[in-house]
Amino acid sequence: MTIAPTIGVFALQGDVREHVHSLETAGAKAVAVRRPGELEAVDALVIPGGESTTMWKLAETFDLLEPLRLRIKGGMPAYGSCAGMIMLADRIEGGIDGQQTIGGIDMVVRRNAFGRQVDSFEADVDFAGRGPLRAVFIRAPWVESVGSGVEVLARAEAGDRIVAVRQGPLLATSFHPELTGDVGVHSYFVEMVREL
Repeated sequence: MTIAPTIGVFALQGDVREHVHSLETAGAKAVAVRRPGELEAVDALVIPGGESTTMWKLAETFDLLEPLRLRIKGGMPAYGSCAGMIMLADRIEGGIDGQQTIGGIDMVVRRNAFGRQVDSFEADVDFAGRGPLRAVFIRAPWVESVGSGVEVLARAEAGDRIVAVRQGPLLATSFHPELTGDVGVHSYFVEMVREL
C-alpha cells in the first residue's frame, strides 16, 4: 500500500475547500496551511485560485512569504492554479506596483489575460497528453513565455496560449480543475509528489 503524501493548501484566500476535496479524492492527505509551522509539516503545497495581490499581502502579513520561498527553493513540490500560477511565476505582467510572487517557475505570466470576470469561460484542453480535460478559466492568466527548463503541459485558444506548465517539482495551471469534479490534474500532482 502506498502511503498518502501530506499536501497542504495555502488557506489564507481562494478555493481552499475545493482543492482539499480534490486532493483527498486523488489519494493525498490534505491539510490547510496558514502559518509557517503548518507549512513545515507538509510534503507539498497547493496554492489555489483567488486574487494574487491579496495572496501576496496576506502571505506577508502572516509571515509566510519568505518561508514559502525557502521551501520552494529547497525543492518542495507545489501546484498553483490561476492566482497560484501567478504566485509561482518568476515574473509577471499586469501586476500592481511592487507586487511580489513566491517564484520558482522560469516564466512570465500575464494577470487577467483572458479578461475580466464576465469573460470567464470553459474549454477542453489536452493536459500533459492525457486527453481532453474540461478547464474553467475565471479572470485567468496565461503564460507569455517560458525558460528552457519549463515543460508546456497544455495550451488553449487553438494552441496560441500556454495554460499549464511544469518545471521540476513545480506545476501550474491558469485554469481551475478543482471546480469541475475531474481530479486528473490533482492526480498528476499527487503522482509528482510521490515520485520526488
